[in-house]
Amino acid sequence: MKFFDIINQWANRYFSQPDAIYLVVMLVAATALLMTLGGALAPVLTGLVIAFLLQGVVTRLQQWRVPRLVAVYSAFLVFLGSVLALFLLVVPLLWRQLQSLLQVLPSLAQRIQEGVNDLSQRFPEYVTQEQIAAALEQVSGELANVGGVVLETAFSQVFSLVGLLLYLVLVPITVFFLLKDKDQLISAIRAILPAQRPMLSAVAAEMNTQLGNYVRGKALEILIVGFATFAAFIILGLNYAALLSVIVGFSVLIPFVGAAVVTLPVFAVAVLQFGWSADLAIVMAVYGVLQFLDGNVLVPLLFSEANDLHPVAIIVAILAFGSLWGIWGVFFAIPLATLIKAIFNAWPRSLAAASNQLSNKGSE
Repeated sequence: MKFFDIINQWANRYFSQPDAIYLVVMLVAATALLMTLGGALAPVLTGLVIAFLLQGVVTRLQQWRVPRLVAVYSAFLVFLGSVLALFLLVVPLLWRQLQSLLQVLPSLAQRIQEGVNDLSQRFPEYVTQEQIAAALEQVSGELANVGGVVLETAFSQVFSLVGLLLYLVLVPITVFFLLKDKDQLISAIRAILPAQRPMLSAVAAEMNTQLGNYVRGKALEILIVGFATFAAFIILGLNYAALLSVIVGFSVLIPFVGAAVVTLPVFAVAVLQFGWSADLAIVMAVYGVLQFLDGNVLVPLLFSEANDLHPVAIIVAILAFGSLWGIWGVFFAIPLATLIKAIFNAWPRSLAAASNQLSNKGSE
């Protein structure tokens, strides 16, 4: 009986308020919806993230006494202009650089062989010629096939005609109506919720703060890191600077793991261009400095108002959501983990506030 008493006390403590049940039902329904239709709803979710980002622009314009409808149209036109410039200017350049890189990638095995041969001459007791030959044969085979695999994957999963058309149509429509009808949508959601909802209000406020800081902070971080990397690689004369800077910029969406993974293409391009020389060391040193400044200066500055996630929590979130929804789960792992943490942060405070309100009413 003690076990059931403990369960009963726990339930009374955390689910004594009616809106707690609403919150649990909403979370279960949202999780089930994402697990079953997450792939199909990806354009809508992408539009939701972009609309959340553009809402900051709308709010700033309204603070400058611009009418809301004019602010919405202005933010939406900025978004459309950015997308148009991206597809007309940036994407063709990146595609040409990617094709060129994939063509020269098999020659990376030769560069690796030069470096390993040097190691075998210096440390023959640890690295033998037979080991080098076996390893290089495997690496050469993998590099010879990687170009075709990358291109096939890009076309089939990202740049397929139907998928691209769906994104080009559905994402702008979703963004526009989420911005334009924000108040109506919020009112409709509030209409189905209980009138007294202290917990839901606290969770919503915490989510809005945390996710708002995350989305806007990550957008700025991507731009700053991308442009800084592009400028550094141009100064160093590194080939494929635009492609690498875009990859490095978007790698910040996956903390720790993204920076480690992106190091490989940067190192590969530097080896192909400079070989095992001092220039290679300079490129990797500059890249390391950029990563250090991002993690120790830029991130604390941009996310000073947000609750930081523990590195272990970030890794668990990436692995868990990535296994559920693939590449989209990896990209949205941190927002989802931030959402979960926001709920846990707000839940005890809202319950305490509700208990204090009830006790104050009872004393009166």
